[in-house]
Amino acid sequence: MAASRIVAPKMASLMGSTAVKAARPMMRSSVKAQVPSQRAFSAVSSKSTAFQTVKRQQVSNILNATKKVAGRRAYSSEIASAMVEVSQNMGMGSAAIGLGGAGIGIGMVFGSLILAVARNPSMRGQLFSYAILGFAFVEAIGLFDLMVAMMCKYV
Repeated sequence: MAASRIVAPKMASLMGSTAVKAARPMMRSSVKAQVPSQRAFSAVSSKSTAFQTVKRQQVSNILNATKKVAGRRAYSSEIASAMVEVSQNMGMGSAAIGLGGAGIGIGMVFGSLILAVARNPSMRGQLFSYAILGFAFVEAIGLFDLMVAMMCKYV
C-alpha cells in the first residue's frame, strides 16, 4: 500500500512531462546538439520535418485557392462539389415529402364524397362538383410542392 502511494505520484509526474515533450513542435528537435552516432537519425528526422513543411505549404495553397471571389466562395475541390450535390438531393427529397400529403388529401376528398353520396344520394351532382373543387385545391398544393422540390435540385 505504501509503495503504491509513492509510485503513483511519480508515474503521474512522468506522464505529464512526457505529454509536454510530445506536444512540442518538430522544429525544436533539430536545435539540439548532435552526437556523431546520431547523425544518421538526424538525417531521417530532417527529411520528416521537410515533409511536414511541404504539407503545411500545400494546406496554405488550398486555403488561398478557396478565398472568396466576388462575394461567393469558389468550389475548387471535388469534395465541395459533391457536398453541394448531396445537399441539393436532400433538399429535393425533403421538399417532396409534401406530395404524400397531397395524395392523402385527395383520398380524403373522394372518401368524403362517397360517404356523403351514401347518406344523401339525391345530392350526388352537387357533392361531386364540390369534390372536384376540393381535388383541384389539393392538387394545386401538391404541384406547388413539386415545384419547390425541383427548385431545390436545379436552381
